Amino acid sequence: MEKAKKFVQEITPMDVDFAQWYTDIVKKAELADYSSVRGCMIIRPYGNAIWENIQRHLDARFKETEHESVAMPLFIPESLLQKEKDHVEGFAPEVAWVTHGGDEELEERLVVRPTSETLFCEHFAKIVQSYKDLPKLYYQWCSVVRWEKTTRPFLRTTEFFWHEGHTIHETKQEAEGHTLMILNMYKDLCENMLAMPVVMGKKTEKEKFAGADDTYTIESLMHDGKALQAGTSHYLGTNFSEAFDITFLDRNGQLQHPHYTTWAVTTRLIGAIIMVHGDDSGLKLPPRIAPIQVVVIPVAQHKEGVLDTARALKDRLKKSFKVKIDDSDKMPGWKFNEYEMKGVPVRVELGPREIENNQAVLVRRDTREKIVVSLDEIETRIQEVLDDIHDSMLSDAKKHVEERTTDCRSMIEIKDVLDNKTGFVRAMWCGDTACEEQIKEETGASSRCIPFEQERIAETCVCCGKPAKEVVYWGRAY
Repeated sequence: MEKAKKFVQEITPMDVDFAQWYTDIVKKAELADYSSVRGCMIIRPYGNAIWENIQRHLDARFKETEHESVAMPLFIPESLLQKEKDHVEGFAPEVAWVTHGGDEELEERLVVRPTSETLFCEHFAKIVQSYKDLPKLYYQWCSVVRWEKTTRPFLRTTEFFWHEGHTIHETKQEAEGHTLMILNMYKDLCENMLAMPVVMGKKTEKEKFAGADDTYTIESLMHDGKALQAGTSHYLGTNFSEAFDITFLDRNGQLQHPHYTTWAVTTRLIGAIIMVHGDDSGLKLPPRIAPIQVVVIPVAQHKEGVLDTARALKDRLKKSFKVKIDDSDKMPGWKFNEYEMKGVPVRVELGPREIENNQAVLVRRDTREKIVVSLDEIETRIQEVLDDIHDSMLSDAKKHVEERTTDCRSMIEIKDVLDNKTGFVRAMWCGDTACEEQIKEETGASSRCIPFEQERIAETCVCCGKPAKEVVYWGRAY
C-alpha cells in the first residue's frame, strides 16, 4: 500500500501547477514520452489505443457518408506550395524544409507537409473533367509537421497526427453543406464519445484558415478555464481551384471551378480528454473511448479458486466489453491506484467472499462509488454503469462550461474575469479586426468563435462602443 500511495503522490495537484499536473499524467499514465527530436513525442501504446478508438469511430462515419481514404506524399515541392498566395503566407513561419538528398543539394526545396491542400489540388486537376466526376470526397490519416516554438505533448507538437479531409463539389451550396455536416460530425464525436461539450461557431476573418472563405470550429473549455480548438472545418470557395486550375464542364457545357472543403481533428483531442476530465489521481476516461473499459482485479488471489474464477469472468466479459485482468503478483492496493491513474471507467473486485456470495464489487472511476452486483447479471449492470458514467461526465463538463462562461459588457469586466475566474467570455463585437486585435492585446484573449446561436447581450461593441454586430466567445487558449 505504501508503494501505491507514493505512486499517486507523484502527480502534482492541478491547483498547485496545472501545466505540471498535465505533464505528470501524460507520463505516469503512459500516454506519451519525449523523443530525441525537439517538439516530437512518442505516443505509447495506451495513448495510441485512445487515438485508434477515435480513428475507428470517425473512419466508420466517413465511410458511411461515402468518403474514400487516400495516401498523399510526405513532401511538397516549393513551387507547388507557392501557388496559393494566402496559403503559403499563412504557413511560411512553420514549414520544415528539405534541402539535400543524400550529399547533393536539391534543385528545388521540398516542404515536409504542414497540410496537404496543394497536393490534393494538383491531383484533382488531373482527374476531374466533368460535373459527373464530382463530388470527390477524399481524406487521409497521417502526420504533419509544423515547426512550433513552444511545444507540449498532444496539445502542440512539431509533428502531430490527424486526418485531413479534402473534398470538391459542383456548387457552393453543396460544399458549404458538406463543411457543416463534418463540423456536426465532430461535435457528435466530442459529446457522444468523449463526453466533452463544445461551442460551435464560425471563426473571425482574422482567425480563419489561410486561404479559406469561411472557417467553422468547435471550441472546448479545459479544467483550468483555457479554451482549446477541438476541430475545424473550412469552406475554401474556389480559391484553390482557381490557383491550381481545377476545372470541370458543368451541366450546360460551361467550364467552372469546383468548390473546395477541408477539415481535421488531431491527437490534440487526447490532451483535451485529460484536461476536461482528469483529476489529481490521474486520467478519467470516457467509457466509449477508453482502451480498457473494465479491469478485473482478483483479491486474495493466492486463495484457491480466486484466479480461476477471475479469469473465467474476464473471458465472459470480453464478449461485451474491452476488458483486462491484472493477475500479477502486485498488491491489490497498487493495482487499484494503477488503473485509477489510467482512468479505467470500471474496476471489478473479486475475492473469496464475493465468490462465495456469487457477487462482484464494481467501482466507478468517476465517483469511486462501490456497487455490489450479482455475477448472474454482471454484464447488464456493467453496461448500465458505463452509460451512466458517460452521462455523468458529460453533465459535469457541461456544468463546468456554464459556470465558467461570463457575459461581459466592458474591457474592464473581461480583464477581471480572465484574471480571476478564467473561462469563456461572451461579449458583443462590432466586426472590426482592429477591435479584435485590441481585445487580444489588452486581455490576452483571442476570439474563439462567432457562435451559431446568437444572443444580443448588449447593443454596443465591448471595445469601441460602436453599434455591435454579433456576440463572440473570447478566451485565453492553448
